[in-house]
Amino acid sequence: MSAVATILSLGFAALVLLGVPFAFALALCVVGAIAVTGMDPMLLPQTLVAGTQSFSLLAIPFFMLAGEIMSAGGLSRRLVQVADVFVRHLPGGMGLVAILAALIFAAVSGSAPATTAAIGAVMIPAMAERGYSKAYATALCVSAGVLAPLIPPSIAFVIWGVIAEQSIAKLFLSGLLPGLLMSVGMVALVLLQARKSGVARSPRASLREIGTALREGVWVLLAPTIVLGGIYLGIFTPTEAAVVACLYALFVALCIERSLKLSQLGGAITRAISTTAMVLAIVGFSQGFGVLVAQEQLAPALTGWLAAHIHTRWLMLAVLNIGFFLLAAVMDEVAIMVILGPMLIAIARQYGVDPIHFGSMIVTNVAIGMAAPPIGYCLFVGMAIAKLKLWQVARAIVPFVFMMVVVLLLVTYVPAFSLAFVR
Repeated sequence: MSAVATILSLGFAALVLLGVPFAFALALCVVGAIAVTGMDPMLLPQTLVAGTQSFSLLAIPFFMLAGEIMSAGGLSRRLVQVADVFVRHLPGGMGLVAILAALIFAAVSGSAPATTAAIGAVMIPAMAERGYSKAYATALCVSAGVLAPLIPPSIAFVIWGVIAEQSIAKLFLSGLLPGLLMSVGMVALVLLQARKSGVARSPRASLREIGTALREGVWVLLAPTIVLGGIYLGIFTPTEAAVVACLYALFVALCIERSLKLSQLGGAITRAISTTAMVLAIVGFSQGFGVLVAQEQLAPALTGWLAAHIHTRWLMLAVLNIGFFLLAAVMDEVAIMVILGPMLIAIARQYGVDPIHFGSMIVTNVAIGMAAPPIGYCLFVGMAIAKLKLWQVARAIVPFVFMMVVVLLLVTYVPAFSLAFVR
C-alpha cells in the first residue's frame, strides 16, 4: 500500500475514531497526501470550490431553511393537529399521528434532522402526557423522521443525483414506494405496541373538530402539493422547488398564520446555514479526497477484487449493504455517499445494476444509518428533545431498525419496489 493510500484509508479512519469532524478529517487527509506526493497545494481549494459548484446542490440550503421556518413558525403543530383528528381514536393513535405528520413534513423539508426536530418537539411531550413511554415516543419520532430521505423532495437524493449524475426527479420517485413501505411497517409496530401497552384511546374527533383542523391547516397541507406538483408537472426543477418551498413557508408563517416573528427569522436562517455548511463542507472536501482516490486507482482495484471473488449480483449487493451498514455505525452517511460514491457506482455498473435502483438502495441505507445506534444523527436529535440517554432510546428503536432492514432487503432484491413509479 502506497503512502497516499495509507493516509486516505488508515489515516482517515484514525482521525474519525479520534472524534475529528468528518469535514476536517477529509481536509487533513487531503493536505497530508498532497504533502507526501508533492502535488500543487492549490488542489485543495480548487477541488473544494469545484465540489460545491452544482446548481442541484442549491436545493440543500433552501429545503433546510423551509424546514426551519416551518418549525420556528409553529407550522409543524398545524400538521400534527390535522393528523390528530383523523387517526387519534385508533389503537396507538398518537403514534399514528407522529408518522402521518412526519410524512407530510418530510414532503416539504426533505431533511431527516429537520423532520425529527419539528415533529419530535411536538409529539414526544404529547405522547408522554398520554401515557406512552418517553423512550418509545422518542424512538418512534426518530424513526418517522428518517422517512425524509426517502419521501420526495429528499436532500439525500439530491446529493446522490449529483454524485451519480442521474435524474433527481427519477430518484425522488424511486424512494416513494420504499418510504411508504417503511411507514406501513411503522404503523404495524405501533399497532402491536398499542396491544401490549394498553394505553387508552383518545375519543374520535367530531366533524366540527375535523373541519376546524383542516381550515387551520390548509395552507400547510398545500405546501407539499405545490412543491411536488411543480416538480412532476415540469413547472420547476427540484432546485427551484426548494426556493418555492422556502418562500411559501415564509409567506404562510409571516403573512397568513403570523406565527413567525422577524426576530425569530435570524435564528432559523442561522440553523439552516449551520446544517448546510456541515453538509457542503463534507461534499467539497470529499471532491479532493476523490481525486486522490482516483489517482491511486483504488476504485478499479476494489472493483477488480470484487469481480474476482464475488460472481453473483445478489451476493455483491449483500456485501455492499453490510459494508454500508457497518460504516454508518461510525461515519456520517453523507460522507459515506460522497467519499465512496464513485467506487460504489463503478461496482454497480460492473454487475449491471440499474443506477436509479442502486440510488434507492443507497439512500434507504442512509435513512437507516440516521436512526441506528450508536451515532445515528437523528437519534441524537431525539435524545436532546427527550433528555434521555443513548441506551434508553437505542433499546426502544431496535424493532424499528429491524423493520427498516427488512424494507432494505425488499428494495435491494426486488427492483420493482424502487422502479414502480419511474417506468
